[in-house]
Amino acid sequence: YSQYPSRFIEQKVMRGQADAIALAEEYVKGDLLTLFVDTLFEADLTVLSNYEHDGAMYVAEVPDPSRFGIAVEGEDGFVKKMVEKPKEPESNLAVVGLYYFKDSQWLFRAIHTLMESGRSLKGEYYLADAIQVMIDEGAKFRTYPVSVWEDTGTPDAVLHSNRYLLRGMDKEKEPYTKGSTVIIPPCFISPKAQVESSVIGPYTSISDGATVRDSIIKNSVVGKDAKITGATLFGSIIGERAIIEGAYQILNIGDDSTTTTTSSSNLEVDETFK
Repeated sequence: YSQYPSRFIEQKVMRGQADAIALAEEYVKGDLLTLFVDTLFEADLTVLSNYEHDGAMYVAEVPDPSRFGIAVEGEDGFVKKMVEKPKEPESNLAVVGLYYFKDSQWLFRAIHTLMESGRSLKGEYYLADAIQVMIDEGAKFRTYPVSVWEDTGTPDAVLHSNRYLLRGMDKEKEPYTKGSTVIIPPCFISPKAQVESSVIGPYTSISDGATVRDSIIKNSVVGKDAKITGATLFGSIIGERAIIEGAYQILNIGDDSTTTTTSSSNLEVDETFK
């Protein structure tokens, strides 16, 4: 931690988005572009060149505004209200986590005003509330649409973003084999991963150092150095260094039949022939 100022280390409990941004105050001068890291987007940023207003925020129309920070526009086209996760939304314009501030020092002053007021949501100070302080002080913000927005705030959203990225990355269109494995695109399998005797995809990402054997994995993300054996996974997110050992079933179907579950590590396939 030697490269960080002591106050970065001493801050043991982060108190929300605004508090996090305030930590960078002494390093920021002039204008400021703020992006939330749990968001994938495609948008036209050229409108910010020689920008004439005090700020800009990129938005997307959403069916459930209560999950997001919401921008409410006035009749003059400027944002008149910012509300974080409203219980009764006045707008369906969700701010996607991409903001521009022409005067960064005004933003930092607003954050300090917000935090000194003690107005928080469950102990967290939100950027939307700091922007509302600026608006109340006369700041003019415009909204601009994004053409693509992939939120990654929930497991389902992470998997949806994974599918979006894979559709643009993988140029394969038909299933193909790689060694003993069948791959159904779109997929990404790191060259540093080991995948054997498996069916992978569609919509599966496998990271560096991961090992997958005797498994079927679809619509999932497998983290770095994870180990998966004998598993069937769908809609799963497997973290780094996680170990998954599945089980096969041996079924004897008929009168007085039995069902047995055994670990895949105990299974052997006899490949000797007379």
